[in-house]
Amino acid sequence: MNSLENGISTFDTSHWAGTIDALEPRIHEVDRNAVQIWFRFFPIDLKRYLDAAENRESAIQGLAIIGNFELKNQIDTSHRFLYGHRFWKSVKAVIADIEVDAADSEDLDRLITFVADQVAAREKVDISLTLGISAVGLATLSHVGSDAFSATAGDSAKPDGILKKSSDAIVAERGQDDSQGLFGFLKTINKKFSLYFTSFYSSGKFPVIQDQQLTQASAAVRSAEWQEMDPRCWEGPIPVECTSAACGTCWIGVTGGAEKLSPIAARERRAMKVFGYNQPEVERPFLRLACQAKASGNVSIVIPPWNGVFGKKVYGNVGELELEVVTSAAKNLREAAGK
Repeated sequence: MNSLENGISTFDTSHWAGTIDALEPRIHEVDRNAVQIWFRFFPIDLKRYLDAAENRESAIQGLAIIGNFELKNQIDTSHRFLYGHRFWKSVKAVIADIEVDAADSEDLDRLITFVADQVAAREKVDISLTLGISAVGLATLSHVGSDAFSATAGDSAKPDGILKKSSDAIVAERGQDDSQGLFGFLKTINKKFSLYFTSFYSSGKFPVIQDQQLTQASAAVRSAEWQEMDPRCWEGPIPVECTSAACGTCWIGVTGGAEKLSPIAARERRAMKVFGYNQPEVERPFLRLACQAKASGNVSIVIPPWNGVFGKKVYGNVGELELEVVTSAAKNLREAAGK
């Protein structure tokens, strides 16, 4: 373990979260939600809980984890939904060249800023565009260790879809809604919008009617064999099981348009704590259950490659559980959460 890895290994999920919150105003709006979402998708405390388990496979089963949650298998790809992903090779190079004493790496904000400044100079861009991906780079090092971190090529995927545009253009487009026609302002029902999605297997968009649950809109999308890409996708690109906030399968990150989704209800709020997904305590957060969120405009989301139930065991943030058992899978998740 090198000195940099040793220094940042002391930081837990709450420390990373606090640092990212402090950095957020300096991160370009294009990646503000995205970097917060990445840290929810790959929580360091969950990784350390599993590493400390006497029987790791049994622990994974006990948390009802389904899908590809291992960051070590996605070092160069886990952050493709960030605008800053295009700078990943430079991020890895800068981190590999850092020579610091363990004590010098204890100021996480300063360390992230140092990396971001170096990457910005290499890429000839503003540091606001490199802060998010630099934080992700250092957190990835903490997750996987220096040997695994250095072993990958550091190649980044060519931006596609909306991410091909400039950072400001992406922000502007995410804020727009589909036109409702010449007299659209007169419509009170059946307005149609677009839901743009990125998963770890595909990307695209599909229509969503005003006040329609996102999973319901997703279920109508027949353009691909979704389950061949992700076994959790029974209908459409958004994974789904129970549709009643009882399983956590349909959790999503909202990279744009969070304000156009319905407010959080008590059921979703409590369920997210049970699952361990660390949903912010605001009315319309960037982390949602798609079966509970209803759209009233265009929304951009990213879909994680896994789901589980780890709030009680990893964070101890829930007491007695009151999740409704709707399907056999949801029943198993409830049982896992209650152990």
